[in-house]
Amino acid sequence: MTTIYHNPRCTKSRQAVELLESRGVKFDVVKYLDDPPSEKELGQIVKMLGIKPEQLVRKKEKLFGELQLAGKTLSDTEWLATLAEHPKLIERPIVVHGKKAAIGRPTEKIAELLDE
Repeated sequence: MTTIYHNPRCTKSRQAVELLESRGVKFDVVKYLDDPPSEKELGQIVKMLGIKPEQLVRKKEKLFGELQLAGKTLSDTEWLATLAEHPKLIERPIVVHGKKAAIGRPTEKIAELLDE
């Protein structure tokens, strides 16, 4: 089972979809801005990625500044809640393949995931 957390407006996200299609991988698309993952789902994703929730945050995103998150120390639970409430802050694209996941920046990380 393969799922991509996708933003069609993002070049890297579109490249990830193209890579999956070129490899003949059947996958589900979650347009996470329209259908945001829950805190629980995000927790599972960061666990598969092997990172802390804060590492999934797009800190250069305008909204990050607007929410005055720079320099704040939040717990993992607080970061997951923030990401669930503000999915625009979620790093993209994320591909979940089996029990592992990769952030597709660069796209080669997805290729590596598929090759494991």
